[in-house]
Amino acid sequence: MKVKTEDASYVDYFSSPIGLLEVLADDNGVTALRFVDQQQAPRDSDFTKTVLRQLSEYFDGNRNKFDLPLAAQGTAFQKRVWAALMEIPSGTTASYADIAQKVESPKAVRAVGAANGQNPIGIIVPCHRIIGSNGKLTGYAFGLEKKAWLLQHEGAILL
Repeated sequence: MKVKTEDASYVDYFSSPIGLLEVLADDNGVTALRFVDQQQAPRDSDFTKTVLRQLSEYFDGNRNKFDLPLAAQGTAFQKRVWAALMEIPSGTTASYADIAQKVESPKAVRAVGAANGQNPIGIIVPCHRIIGSNGKLTGYAFGLEKKAWLLQHEGAILL
């Protein structure tokens, strides 16, 4: 399910070193974080300002884990996958198979890949830390260049 900007209670923007990020939130937490080409009129809040502060700390190299309530919409399986992504430490990577094991569905590697691709809260829910079992970069909704930048920023060593 794609979150639309107009459906969010709060919208704010962060200019990162790799592009403009749009933060969508409601009263329960962050509903989406994604790269966009242009900024709309913000509808910010104290909460979105906290999200922007944590993003600034992350991109400045002073934060390696986010401490924010999340409110992504998804299936129970997707939410289990996204929770498992949150457990991958900064500077490390995991494979789809690793996450399938973590969510106790070892044969659901493709379903894990699909759930990873549907993650609406990029960077904060670190789907960019998923690589192929051969150690190579695999798809990323925002492009492999951004994925490589994020992994390098976090100090992950790729083969």
